[in-house]
Amino acid sequence: MIDVPDYYTILGVGRDATRQEISHAYRALMRSHHPDMEGRQAYGDKQEDELLRIMQAFNVLHDPVRRADYDRKLAAAAPIMIPVRKIRGIGAQSGPIIRVTPVRWESGPWS
Repeated sequence: MIDVPDYYTILGVGRDATRQEISHAYRALMRSHHPDMEGRQAYGDKQEDELLRIMQAFNVLHDPVRRADYDRKLAAAAPIMIPVRKIRGIGAQSGPIIRVTPVRWESGPWS
């Protein structure tokens, strides 16, 4: 699985955010994290890394072509959910056995 950072979470916007919403979130985060703002004591590597993540997220999400490519990568990196069911062990085996098999829909009086 490819490790893709979630730029939407970094900027605090939804996946359906417009370019204007992305720009607004970026500017607000840059104002709050900027080292020249009053109240900022020491500017260390942690704050610098956070600023770089914010800038990278904006760089990708603000450009429509990069954003489409990023969304494809994000969809490819999402885990695929496979339905499983637990089948009880038969015989003298110790503990329950879990078999991963495709789920077959069964018909009967309960359906």
